[in-house]
Parts: sequence; C-alpha cells; structure tokens
Amino acid sequence: MAWTKEQKQTVLACYLGWTLDAFDFFLMVFVLKDIARDFGTDIEAVSWATMLTLAARPVGALIFGRLADRFGRRPVLMANIVLYSLLGFSSAFAPNLIVLLVLRTLFGVAMGGEWGVGSSLTMETIPKASRGFVSGLLQAGYPSGYLLATLAFGQLFEHIGWRGMFMLSLLPALLTLYIRRNVPESPTWEAARHRDKPGLLQAIGAQWRLSLYAIVLMTCFNFFSHGTQDMYPTFLRVQHKFDPHTVQMIGICLNVGAIVGGLTVGALSERIGRRNAITLAALIALPVLPLWAFSETPLMLAAGAFLMQIAVQGAWGVIPVHLNEISPMAVRATFPGLIYQLGNLLASVNSPLQAHIAKGNGGDYGMAMAIVAGIVAVAIAVLIRFSVERRGESMEVVEPAPR
Repeated sequence: MAWTKEQKQTVLACYLGWTLDAFDFFLMVFVLKDIARDFGTDIEAVSWATMLTLAARPVGALIFGRLADRFGRRPVLMANIVLYSLLGFSSAFAPNLIVLLVLRTLFGVAMGGEWGVGSSLTMETIPKASRGFVSGLLQAGYPSGYLLATLAFGQLFEHIGWRGMFMLSLLPALLTLYIRRNVPESPTWEAARHRDKPGLLQAIGAQWRLSLYAIVLMTCFNFFSHGTQDMYPTFLRVQHKFDPHTVQMIGICLNVGAIVGGLTVGALSERIGRRNAITLAALIALPVLPLWAFSETPLMLAAGAFLMQIAVQGAWGVIPVHLNEISPMAVRATFPGLIYQLGNLLASVNSPLQAHIAKGNGGDYGMAMAIVAGIVAVAIAVLIRFSVERRGESMEVVEPAPR
C-alpha cells in the first residue's frame, strides 16, 4: 500500500520528536564529570540527575497521555516538545547541584510524554503492513539523538562547556513549526473523538495482568538501554581516560549500530513476529559482552559498542509497535507511554547503581555495565516469551457508534 504525503510527514515529525528528545537527554551523560568538578562533588552525586529524569517520566506519560487521549495527539505533541526544550535549556543556568536536579526532574516530566503520544500518532496513521519497519525507525530516533549529542560533545564541548551544551536544548522547539504546518491529527482519534471512552483505571484494570507483566518487561528493557548507554561516556572518559574526540568516534560507532539494529530487527518482526525478533536481539548481547565491556583499545571498544547496540536497540526497535498493538484503543496515547515510563521509573536507579558498583570495584565501570547488561538480556529473552503476539491486528475503532 502506497503511503500518502501526510503519513510520511507524520512519521518524519514523530521520528524527529523522539530524536531531539533523546538529544536533550543525552547531553547530560557526556558532562557528568565536568558538572561534578564545577559543583565540587563527585560523579555518583551528579548521576542522580539522570535518575531523577528517568523517574519523573511516568508522570509526564500519564499527564500528556491523558491530554492526548482527550484533546488529540497533535497539539499535545507540540506542547511536549516545547516544554522539554525550554526545561533542557534552563539547565544551563543552574547555579548549584540542587537546582540542576530540580530542573532535570521537570525535564523528565516533559520528556516522559513524548514517546507515548508520538508513537500512538504514528501507529494510528500508517498502513499496518509498515508498522514493524516504522517501529524500528521511531526507536532509531533514540540513538539518532544520542548520535547528535555525541557529535555536539566532540565538536563543541571544548569551546562552549557543559552550560553551552545545555543551551543547545532549545533547538528542538523549532520542530513544532513543522508539525503545526504539515502533520494532521490521528485518523483513529478523530473517528473516536465523540464516543464514550473508559477511564484509564477502568481500561488498565480490565487488562491488569497484561499491565503488570508489561511494566516488568519494560523495566528490563530500560535497564538494557540505560545500562549500556548512560554511563558509557563516563566509562570512556574516566576509566579509559580518552579525549573528547576519541569518545566521539566510539559514540558514533555505538549509535550507528543502534540505528542499524532498530531498523533491521523492527522490519524483521513483520516476518518472524514481535516476540521472536526481540528474543533474537536480546540473545545477541551475551556473546558481545566481553568485547564491549573489557576491551582496552579504542578500536575494539568501538566494535563492541557497535555490536552491543545492534542487540539493545534491535530489541527496542520492536517495542513501539508491540506496545501499541496490545494497548486498548481508548487509552492508546496513555497506555504504551505510561507502561514504558513506569519501567523507566523502576530502572531509574541504573546510573547511581552502576556508579556505586564501579566505585566499589576500583572505578571499574566496565564490570558494572556488564553485570547489568548480562542479567537483563537473559531476563528479556525469557520474559518476552510470555507476551501476547498481536502482529498486524487492526488499530481502527471497532466499537459501535452511539445511537
């Protein structure tokens, strides 16, 4: 089935929304060392900013998801992008660590709404045969944002410092101009806007077993991504003492692998099923662990990072479509994002946890990351076998219209 111009514009806008969201988030992970130095503290203390951002994301998923289910996906998505841009920009002016922690928490609220709203708008708009590939494309926005942050760090950090890095957070707000002009509202939401809809608690309560299972699954998924990404620049800068240019080059390899993995496995899920694709990707991570975490040279570390992120973001590439397919239609802007972000909440301890493990092992961040990544890769491969396979099911409104 050929895509319409509006469908292409919607996919592009939602991909860019998640890309720029991730860009704003990952600016932080490159400058933990520098913030700690300026505020007279240590990396473990500053890493709480990352934890608080992740922990606040369920609040945003709930608030903005409910608004999108009530008022439409498009206007709420625009509001989301403006808010996370402004709050990211404000982080540049934090006078001390406490204020920075507060700002990054508020940033997490704004960031938390974008994924669920953007993925529901996309999945409700595109042809169902394209969902697997587009799911991988949307999720590839996350490493694309990481890649942009990597490039910004490598090219600009030495000139503008960590505060200047945060000022770059304002750029994503320009995307709202494109959305306002080119992106239509979800046809599924438009068709159902005047129908009676169950409340969130009613909708989730009817699927409580699935909801609890999905939260546990997404907790493992978030440990998988954040456990292999958030402390990685610190691992390279502190443990290996690489300069910004070397960190940038390894980061590029990492994110290219992530994009390749998301696109490939997302598309593969249309042929072999969502569960099988996720299982395959998660298991690929296990033999890659030694190369990724315990290599010594930049070349070997880059190869390990490339392969590890093929596995991590390959598994993640299936998640946008999988969560949307199993979601009740009436709360589709809320359910996937809330489930995803509740998993983020439970996994938000990752950065302080890995920093603490590394500190207790003589600064060995590689060991800390390998422990987390190995455990959750196995957990995902097992847990996903209990999921529901709804590949290709309709997302259109099926309830009878009110008389």
